Amino acid sequence: MRVDLEALLASRGDGRVIVAFRKQQTLFAQGDPADAAFYILNGKITLTVLSKQRKEAVIATLAPGDFFGEGCLAGQRVRMATATAMTDGSIVRLGKKTMIRLLHEEPRLSEPFISYMLARNIRIEDYLLDHLFDSTEQRVARTLLLLAHAGKDREIENVVQRISQKALAEMIGTTRARVGFFMNRFRQLGLIEYKGGLRVRSSLLHIVLHD
Repeated sequence: MRVDLEALLASRGDGRVIVAFRKQQTLFAQGDPADAAFYILNGKITLTVLSKQRKEAVIATLAPGDFFGEGCLAGQRVRMATATAMTDGSIVRLGKKTMIRLLHEEPRLSEPFISYMLARNIRIEDYLLDHLFDSTEQRVARTLLLLAHAGKDREIENVVQRISQKALAEMIGTTRARVGFFMNRFRQLGLIEYKGGLRVRSSLLHIVLHD
């Protein structure tokens, strides 16, 4: 399914453009016009928001197969976040009119796109419940697992090459000191390790499920 989708989206012309990006490149900034949606072919991207008090927070880390910038389809006129490349990679840029037409005409796009949006809504609901009922330790563990896409196929997976404790704290809604405390604990328990970047073991899930 993903191969068919990428073949469809990577067809050049008619509002579809493949764009290569480099690490740390800004793909769009908060406040820019929202006139296109994007699909990640390869590489990783982070979304951040900046408050009126100039406080920055990471709201998502995206990987190949993810969509972003789709707010334009729901009437969003300006970008609500900044998209920055974490690695080198490439994306498909789909103009708003093109994306709407393809969603109407192409099941190869509409079906995985709807599935993606539903899955993301579920993650948002989980995130809200997480903040309401889970401990800080569980929130740190859940965030690391989500960043790693861990728990399905392999015992150990890469998260990202670099993610600071400050960024994790902003994502979780706690202090850097608390994140550091639990990161050290997870490392001592063998649930995470630092080898060529932060790596997460699927067994960290036991922390999330522990009541």
